Amino acid sequence: MSFYKLFEFLRELNRNNNKDWMNAHRKQYHEVRDFYIDWLDQLDIRLAEIDPDYSPTTGKQAINRINNNLLFHPNKPVYKDHFGAGLDKEKGKGDFYIHIGINESFVAGGFYRPKKDLLDSIRAAIDYNGEELKKIMSKSSFKKTFSQLIEDEKLKKAPKGYSSDHEHIDLLRNKTFAVQHDLTQKEILKDDFQDKVLELYREMLAFRKYLNKAVSV
Repeated sequence: MSFYKLFEFLRELNRNNNKDWMNAHRKQYHEVRDFYIDWLDQLDIRLAEIDPDYSPTTGKQAINRINNNLLFHPNKPVYKDHFGAGLDKEKGKGDFYIHIGINESFVAGGFYRPKKDLLDSIRAAIDYNGEELKKIMSKSSFKKTFSQLIEDEKLKKAPKGYSSDHEHIDLLRNKTFAVQHDLTQKEILKDDFQDKVLELYREMLAFRKYLNKAVSV
């Protein structure tokens, strides 16, 4: 089994996105899913070796359901066009997310549209020491890898309790504090893909640690 087979399955699923097809190909689905879970288990071990604060997360704990939530999104197809997985999982902490899909693949981390209490804590940390976050994000290797925060909706005005001329108003107006690195299928199919993911984890580590500290105090 390989990522090549995983992509092959996702392409077929995308062309036949219905329960009847999935039921007829359930064995194939479990084969590629189990392959990805095993790959995540190996990655989990390696991440724990490079980060003493890493929260061990098995492949089964990390992998997301392939079914779309049709209750809240009735117009979406029955199944997703990707396999998603969140590692370094701990309540209240931003996880490290890996998205392997036929239309887009990427590694991301941080807080995507966090709940109000978490967002308030992040903003408070920026108010207290936003220079540290800016220093992390202005590092040349970080900028080359992630460029900037994920583009998302921002407040038009300053958040409640902060002045419009705050020195870090450009950060405070964000509702999402996460970064992303896009991947090509060619990169994913290489034998050293797991090494690539480890490099991305290391580059993102200071950024995630800043945010996780902000929401834990």
